[in-house]
Amino acid sequence: MSGLRLLPVTGPQASISSKAPKEVGRGTEFGVHDTLREGFRSVRSEVMPRHPIDEIQENWKETQDKLRMDMHRRTFGIHAPLRLQMEKAIVSQPRRIPVLPQTNLALEILEGRDTTIDYEDFLGDPFSSNLVDPHEAMERVLGL
Repeated sequence: MSGLRLLPVTGPQASISSKAPKEVGRGTEFGVHDTLREGFRSVRSEVMPRHPIDEIQENWKETQDKLRMDMHRRTFGIHAPLRLQMEKAIVSQPRRIPVLPQTNLALEILEGRDTTIDYEDFLGDPFSSNLVDPHEAMERVLGL
């Protein structure tokens, strides 16, 4: 029954944050924490272990995708998850410069999000940054 797990595996090492601490001064001129780009710094979040529910919420989408792929493999055969992964890789390639608003209907259909109404559908993506300068956006994309 481990193949059809609804929640991610939690163990003693899962409660400790697996993220590496952020590098202080990355991409800044003077080597200080960039509060505008990376948010406020919290010593508690760097020292204290995270709550197991945070781990479940963070890994929820990946767990559901693995469950869906396993169900497709058991129902239709090994070719179905491989084909879905290939199609997702093709349609998820960016097609516009980062400044313009982007919607990807084909990816939403492949992920099964076309029949639901989420927060992002009517209020926009809260995690997308609205860069005003297209030159800075292209420099970030190209790594210049």
